[in-house]
This record gives sequence, structure tokens and C-alpha cells, in this order.
Amino acid sequence: MLELRDIHKQWDHRPLLDGVNLSVPGGGTVALLGGSGSGKSTLLKIVAGLEAPESGSVWFDGVDITAMPPERRGFALMFQDFALFPHLNVRDNVAFGLVERRMPRAEARERAQAMLDRFGLANRSDSRVWTLSGGEQQRVALARALITQPRTLLLDEPFSALDALLREQLRAEFRERITAAGMTAILVTHDEQEARAMAQRAWALREGRLVLLW
Repeated sequence: MLELRDIHKQWDHRPLLDGVNLSVPGGGTVALLGGSGSGKSTLLKIVAGLEAPESGSVWFDGVDITAMPPERRGFALMFQDFALFPHLNVRDNVAFGLVERRMPRAEARERAQAMLDRFGLANRSDSRVWTLSGGEQQRVALARALITQPRTLLLDEPFSALDALLREQLRAEFRERITAAGMTAILVTHDEQEARAMAQRAWALREGRLVLLW
């Protein structure tokens, strides 16, 4: 279980996060909604370890990980711009996290190829990522996130750059793959329809506090 306990953070001398508490059960997906500047992405970065709270703590499976660096948390963060590496082909993008963990490159590439097979991208392994469609790039980004078997997947507006039809298709696909992987996930979005398609529970971030939606 992932827990946020009394998280506080200020921005421009005003409370951005004002005592946020949240529990996410293992294997569940929750959504965080709110307008621009409401603090959604900041909260996600605190979970990932990319930013520190001014007070409060982050816990995972009963362990306080607030001071733990991002690379040791075992979480994966997907940004809205995919953050793929343009100098690497599709296979090496997916294998990147495994290579960073000192897995032999040949084995990492073999596992990446198997993951691409599952995602229907086997024939794009040697392609440069900038030659892929938006939907294909998004699948590559998810494959890269899942291949390291993260304990938690953090999604920051993952479909905002895509057209409406593709967004609808990928919502269902992502939920299916996240559920199959049995991982905890937090979805940050401003789109309630997207939240309902992917999450079992949702909160709105309003004036620094979470309000349960469903």
C-alpha cells in the first residue's frame, strides 16, 4: 500500500498542498483531478521522490520512504510528453531501465523485444521513436515503464497530447495492462471521463486538499 501522510508544500508563499492524506491499495488505480496549478503534478513528483514535501511523509508497505532517492523507490513515472530518447531505437528505449540496473545489454534487449511483442510493436523494434505515431510512442513509453516491474506506476496526464479517438482506445488498453501487471497506479488528469475509464477511485485537489469524488 502507498500512503501519503499530512503532505504540505508551498508555492509562491501560499499553500499548494495543505495536509494531503491518501491511501492507495496494492493493485489499485486511483485518479487525482484538478485544474492547472492545483498541485496535482507536484504531488506526483513528491510520490516519485523528485520533490520533497515541506512536511509530511510518504510510505510504501509500511516503510517511510520520504528520504529515499527516486532510483531506490522502484516507481515508474510516465510524463505527458512520453520522454522517449530520440537517439535510441524502440527496443533500446524499452530496454533502458534494465540496462541502468546493470542487466547485460543482450538480455535487456531480449526482454524488451518480448515486451514489444506483447504490445503489438514487434515490427517497430529497430525504428527511431520519432517515426512512430503518437499512439505507438505512448505504448513504447508504457512498455518501458512496465518492463522494470515497478512497485507503483505514476501517470501524469498521459493522454493529453493525443486525439480523442486514440485517447479512448488507449485508456482501456492501459487499464487492462496495468491490472494484468497487478501494480499500484496513480493517474493525474484534468479529464473526469479519463479518470472514470481507468481508476477505481478518484479525488479532486481543491485549495490544497483532497476531496473524494467516488
